[in-house]
Amino acid sequence: MPRPTRRQFLASAAALSAGAIKPYVFTARAEERTLARGKNDRFGIAAIGMRYQGSVITEKALPYGDVVAIADVDREIGEKAVDQFGGKADLVEDYRRVLERPDVDVVLIGTPDHWHTKMLIDACRAGKDVYCEKPLTLTIDEGKLLTRVVRETGRVVQVGSWERSDANFRLACELVQQGRIGKLQKIIVTLGKNKIGGPFATGPVPAHFNWNLWQGPTPEVPYIAERTHYTFRWWYEYSGGQMTDWGAHHVDIAQWGAGMQHSGPVEIDGRADFPNVPDGYNVALNYSARMHYANGVELEIVDNGRNGVMFEGDGGRIFANRGVVAGVAVDRLKDEPLERDQYKLYDFDNLDRPPRSGKLDAIVNHMGNFFDCVRERKQPISDVESQHRSVSVCHLANISMRLGRKLSWNPEAEEFVGDAEANNWLRREQRKGFEIA
Repeated sequence: MPRPTRRQFLASAAALSAGAIKPYVFTARAEERTLARGKNDRFGIAAIGMRYQGSVITEKALPYGDVVAIADVDREIGEKAVDQFGGKADLVEDYRRVLERPDVDVVLIGTPDHWHTKMLIDACRAGKDVYCEKPLTLTIDEGKLLTRVVRETGRVVQVGSWERSDANFRLACELVQQGRIGKLQKIIVTLGKNKIGGPFATGPVPAHFNWNLWQGPTPEVPYIAERTHYTFRWWYEYSGGQMTDWGAHHVDIAQWGAGMQHSGPVEIDGRADFPNVPDGYNVALNYSARMHYANGVELEIVDNGRNGVMFEGDGGRIFANRGVVAGVAVDRLKDEPLERDQYKLYDFDNLDRPPRSGKLDAIVNHMGNFFDCVRERKQPISDVESQHRSVSVCHLANISMRLGRKLSWNPEAEEFVGDAEANNWLRREQRKGFEIA
């Protein structure tokens, strides 16, 4: 298929913009095609959202398949991606077009956060296996729906919370789970400051950019360049600030090490200041959250200090970040080693590809685990259910901060206890034509 002209590219979302986006219906044919593949067969890959992280994960998927289609609402970014990945992929604006293709087995989602849930659900219902960037959802109710759809369709989904595939974080969690610091008492997660900025000017939408489609399920507003690309993180309409950006990584490690990856806290007390800048970034400033789990473990999330995760037990401490894992339990490994085949947190490891530290190396492992699981129909290391639970903790912190009060949470029912106002924050109104269902 020839590369689309500018007119064709900008017109490709007309049907999408004019009417509702209908959900895909899962068909068995794609499942049969995946299961029929041999060990050495290559997968057909479609990549959606091709700015920095989208291009990173696509590059890491190349050993396992061929990029046959690329979708991006920014034509200039899409064209660069086509060239970057061999010049043969078809470029489209409407992501649904790549889901229709029978030669697409696997979908990579690298879009801004507010699109993750809808695209992932549509891909699963179209019979595709998916690697989706974190944070998994924009709201807790999105996560409830998403986990149900993944179970119903039987698709393999890896969430890009790749710190589970990083040697430092994995070792820290294994040591905590195996009692090397005694009884776990407290976890401190240090993220980082949110950005402050604005007011920003509205302006004309660039000719190569589909602003309507970029907004998707979020409220329609005038175009502001700072709402898009990397800086979407500092607007609650599209993300959750550092709480969901770094938090989707570090809070997930905290939950995993604590053995709470399928549950959550019972009490949340968040505190923050908020900017009052018209047409400016609106995420929390000077934020913190203190949480308690039913087993007595305390989780504290702060925005200031050494970025990373500190586990504190009655027999020692372990600190891990993207550069180091340290503590007495780590020092004792020289005399009391923990061999890789003794790791217990995940049971489908490829021991020939041991975890490595550092972002790009860890993503290599993470992507490898995903394709291993696609071939063998196994659950990936960062599965949807645990990642829904982890990002839910981040959402709970943001809700408590925005309400300015302590909240009680029932992790089994996944709702606030006796608090209708707080429960209203579990969902967001979605723009007509882009509803997630």
